[in-house]
Amino acid sequence: MPHASPAPSSFRTDVLTDLALGVAPALLVAGTTGWALGLSPMFPISVLTLYALFAGLVFYLLPEQPWFGIGAANRVTVVRATLVLALAALAPHSTIHTAPGQWWIVGVATVALGLDGLDGLVARRTGTSTPFGARFDMELDSFLMVVLTILVWQSGRVGSWILLLGLPRYVFISAGWLWPWLEAPLPQRVRRKTGCVAQGIALVLCLSPVVPTLAASVGALATLLLLIGSFGVDVVWLFRRRTLSRTDGAVG
Repeated sequence: MPHASPAPSSFRTDVLTDLALGVAPALLVAGTTGWALGLSPMFPISVLTLYALFAGLVFYLLPEQPWFGIGAANRVTVVRATLVLALAALAPHSTIHTAPGQWWIVGVATVALGLDGLDGLVARRTGTSTPFGARFDMELDSFLMVVLTILVWQSGRVGSWILLLGLPRYVFISAGWLWPWLEAPLPQRVRRKTGCVAQGIALVLCLSPVVPTLAASVGALATLLLLIGSFGVDVVWLFRRRTLSRTDGAVG
């Protein structure tokens, strides 16, 4: 059933309402995390500050859509973002170096990873799939990987090289600024989704106190090599496509 397009002012008002409603789960996650880990009252404030920045970006970047507010699928992504932002706010706290802190991070991260894909399912079921929604989900996933690598590094269970595990996609995007042919669309591949899933699992295992540090390091290194190989395949594909396009242009 088609949706009626709201007026721009009404659309923006509904978007603000949806984002304001996201404050409730953000406070719930922040308050529960702060209570469980014995953090100061400043912790929920730091989470809300991150949420305000996040909501501002969504409000600024979200294009007008043929339904009210941010859409059903994006609401799911916003709820998942509250978990990710709470993890990001934990980085400055030494509590994460304790076993209870690590277990709490493992639990929150597992829920955040488990919810990945739910927003896509909701988008397909409700007919609210958009390029923005797909990019929104992807950027949140990438940010979560960076946050987890920082938390793993701070835990001391794996060396500082673990930070590289959160960077492959950002390196790829940055390279596209120098070589625009890297920004061409890529065909859908299960390989990329598998790599992202392996990335999240490897980082959660690195944070788990019951996983030996050597096993955690080996698993993380294997995942890093897997991701580098996957991005390498995409780079080769894009380069060959660029070369073929130039050849076709010369022939024509």
